[in-house]
Amino acid sequence: MLIRRATLLDGTVVDLRVGDTIEQIGPALRSQRGEHVLDAAFGTVIPGLHDHHVHVYSAAAQLDSVRVGPEEAGSADELRRLLARAAPGTDGWIRAVGYHEQVAGPLDRERLDELTPPVPVRVQHRSGVVWFLNSAGLAAIGRPEHPDGVLRSADPDWTAALPRRDTEIGSYAARLARYGVTGVTDATPELTEPPRGLPQRLHVLAPGKLILHDDALDLDGLVTWIRERHAEAVPVAVHCVTAAQLVVTIAAMRITGTVPGDRIEHAAMVPDDCIGDLADLGVTVVTQPNFVAERGDAYLVDVDTADRHQLWRLATLLDGGVRVALSTDAPFGDADPWAAMRAAVHRRTPRAVVLNPAECIPARTALELFFGAARHPAQPRRIQQGQPGDLCVLAASPRQVVQTLDADLVAATVIGGVAVFLR
Repeated sequence: MLIRRATLLDGTVVDLRVGDTIEQIGPALRSQRGEHVLDAAFGTVIPGLHDHHVHVYSAAAQLDSVRVGPEEAGSADELRRLLARAAPGTDGWIRAVGYHEQVAGPLDRERLDELTPPVPVRVQHRSGVVWFLNSAGLAAIGRPEHPDGVLRSADPDWTAALPRRDTEIGSYAARLARYGVTGVTDATPELTEPPRGLPQRLHVLAPGKLILHDDALDLDGLVTWIRERHAEAVPVAVHCVTAAQLVVTIAAMRITGTVPGDRIEHAAMVPDDCIGDLADLGVTVVTQPNFVAERGDAYLVDVDTADRHQLWRLATLLDGGVRVALSTDAPFGDADPWAAMRAAVHRRTPRAVVLNPAECIPARTALELFFGAARHPAQPRRIQQGQPGDLCVLAASPRQVVQTLDADLVAATVIGGVAVFLR
């Protein structure tokens, strides 16, 4: 492909010859036989966005799941009506996602039996960490005597018993392409079968991904697990959404040492004295500021005032020398990376409260935190010869792109020199 009249972020106007890599950059390049020509019309061309933490199968499955979060159901009665109207999928299950205790309080099998029709139902907490199954669902997976129906998502002992739902990965991939996303990192733990059917370049964290739980923090066990992964030349990615999880992970990494590619996922709560530790360890923090925009009002209720400054930190991490990359955590967060960028810049909750203004970062910084390479998320790719031929063409000037950070500006998405999306 030859892309004509492309404006780079620094304002330079060039033509780009692109195959699997960027092959040539220069003024007024001559087209070659059989080469597709795309006129950027002086619009901005940037490296294709890489979403550094998603769950592909879950994001695809969410497209035909019932959403039952606080935005959809404000009470137990509304939850009951949503589930009653839901049609079971071809696997016989009703699959619901996005649940939070604001809707109907804590869930277990007994409570779900009161709220659900007499078919197998599983409801995922919006954190993604646990599922709640009703009695029909527990019977369907061969666990009719399970005491409470609360099962951890990362436990293959029960998830293996679920029928594999035919999820439409193609629809999710097309959505990513409309956002200018050319690559994703699947952060699903225990992932044994990498997703197929994505035009986007795919990087997988398993077997190096581990989810921690506050009720089962084990420093010695974590040290052993990290050492085993490092011995296999596998970088680790540790899920840390509480301060306790982060503190234990830092302690473990101080014992084991780190290798290039080691990551902290989320870092939703970062105590002040952890920032220097993260910088010293040299790990990359992959975080999701979009949760401020999506869930910030709930944080204002649920998180103690004295701890709120720890939430979804960005500016203090960068200023402290911590390596940082951004992601959406789709489907647990909205899949639009541009919305995540805006959240990083403005940090407005749904009710327009600015949460932790000291953590706001400049718009161009937010944009570039989605430029990282799959294996090196904190190293932004550039429009340079030899770099991957994965590009996003935007129908606006660099100044407008940075001012608006809007997915509607994406005019074309190019992966390996092939247009996978043209608006």
